[in-house]
Amino acid sequence: MMMMMMRRAHSLLPRTLLSSNVAVAGVVAAEQRFYRGAADRASPPVGQQRCWWLFPPPLVGSRSVTLGVAGALSFSVTFSSAAAEAKEVPKPDLIPENVVLYQYEACPFCNKVKAFLDYHDIPYKVVEVHPLSKKEIKWSDYKKVPILVVDGEQLVDSSDIIENLNHKIRPDNSVVNEEETMWRRWVDEHLVHVLSPNIYRTASEALESFDYIASHGNFSRTERFTVKYAGAAAMYMVSKKLKKKYNINDERAALYEAAETWTKAVGGQEFLGGTKPNLADLAVFGVLRPIRHLQSGKDMVENTGIGEWYQRMEAAVGGSSRIQD
Repeated sequence: MMMMMMRRAHSLLPRTLLSSNVAVAGVVAAEQRFYRGAADRASPPVGQQRCWWLFPPPLVGSRSVTLGVAGALSFSVTFSSAAAEAKEVPKPDLIPENVVLYQYEACPFCNKVKAFLDYHDIPYKVVEVHPLSKKEIKWSDYKKVPILVVDGEQLVDSSDIIENLNHKIRPDNSVVNEEETMWRRWVDEHLVHVLSPNIYRTASEALESFDYIASHGNFSRTERFTVKYAGAAAMYMVSKKLKKKYNINDERAALYEAAETWTKAVGGQEFLGGTKPNLADLAVFGVLRPIRHLQSGKDMVENTGIGEWYQRMEAAVGGSSRIQD
């Protein structure tokens, strides 16, 4: 997930075709199970900023657009010192000393927070929360993720977490302009909602997504099998209900439209923030990062103009600042 930085957008060339690192096994058998299950009787719990990989939030309607072709850009290129230099590191005395993120690995809102931490090179530990028992956050009255504990202070809600951190590391220059605020709201209220019907669009794509979730989540060996197949079946059916409820005729067109909308907003600049990413850039990048190895992510890059911006963002954000246990 780390890339070499290329400053001239028009000189960016694809290095490799996007390839899935997720092994999808038994797709045909799984597809048969999908239609025999009772998954369509399940309803996702209502809650703010719930994880769309497990419980998708409501989806807004969308219209079809003419698709531009950006070419196949790789999401996995060797990281170099150029990417490290692109990070915007706070003054040493402003960097929090003890940061712990309670998360689901595939949650877009958690990945928004991680994009901010990584870009600013703020070291953080991760506690993976079990999505069923949530035993890791029993201590908190807030029962959703992300939860970020910063020097003993609990912060919740991804946008509020980022606002708080931004103020901590930029006490004299933490004002966010109106455009930046508008696009950050667009991420939470529109972009995230477009993703669920795309990653669960077909039986095989749903299985691909849950193979990733089962591999990266906090599950026992037995739970992995259940999560992969039962979860994929449930979310495949739920995504169809969401598509019908919000009158979406073409999931990919909705995703492509969102990608093109963002690309047009960035315009001829390197980032929406100009020569450096702003909070809106980091928010879009963060919620898209979990789909980078999935079919929906490959299709998005191949059929829209977002790939070059995404490649610059990967270079700017660089490597993770996560502290490995």
